[in-house]
Amino acid sequence: MATRTPRTERRTDALSKERIVEAAIKILDSDGESALTFRALAARLATGSGAIYWHVADKSELLAAATDEVIARVMAGVVSGAEPRQAIRAIALGVFDAIDAHPWVGAQLFREPWRPAMLQIFEGVGGRLQALGVPQRAQFDAASALVNYILGVAGQNAANARLVPPGTDRATFLGAVAARWAQLDPSEHSFVRQAATQLREHDDREQFLAGIDMILAGIGTIR
Repeated sequence: MATRTPRTERRTDALSKERIVEAAIKILDSDGESALTFRALAARLATGSGAIYWHVADKSELLAAATDEVIARVMAGVVSGAEPRQAIRAIALGVFDAIDAHPWVGAQLFREPWRPAMLQIFEGVGGRLQALGVPQRAQFDAASALVNYILGVAGQNAANARLVPPGTDRATFLGAVAARWAQLDPSEHSFVRQAATQLREHDDREQFLAGIDMILAGIGTIR
């Protein structure tokens, strides 16, 4: 009896850039940027690398497209017609949560700030500052301060979350850090010792939004 040569399973539905980008996001989320190769992508999509290259030139373009898609979803979730301050808070929190869920997004936004993803964030924030009546001369600086805060804090939060072993209880971990802070020399670390109690019970998202509100309060004083 003749032995049949195994055949590689192929997709029967049409391959599109959207499907490729969605598969790339799943690989990035599960295994990180280093795992995103065209070979891995081809295996996940049950196709050949050549078919992927027809839609995407290289890994750099693929990372950028995946980032654009994640941020586009965030911006689509912002309620149109919302009060400008609330819209800015919604954009900020949406980006914060997106980078927490997709840590690679933060790095990519800084890597290629001219891409649609960054422009969407900047336009979303800047447009609301215009609606708030911020003087034109101050709009660029104000938008830059907000966007840099959003991306910086979101990126640091995502990085911090991945420094601890998987399954670590947050309350227990922060409690241990707070206990070490409380034992510091008060003559050198009076503020840190005072902040130890707040560290133990603080909420990252609430603290992040408090920072947004402080920046907006400062922007509101500009005349």
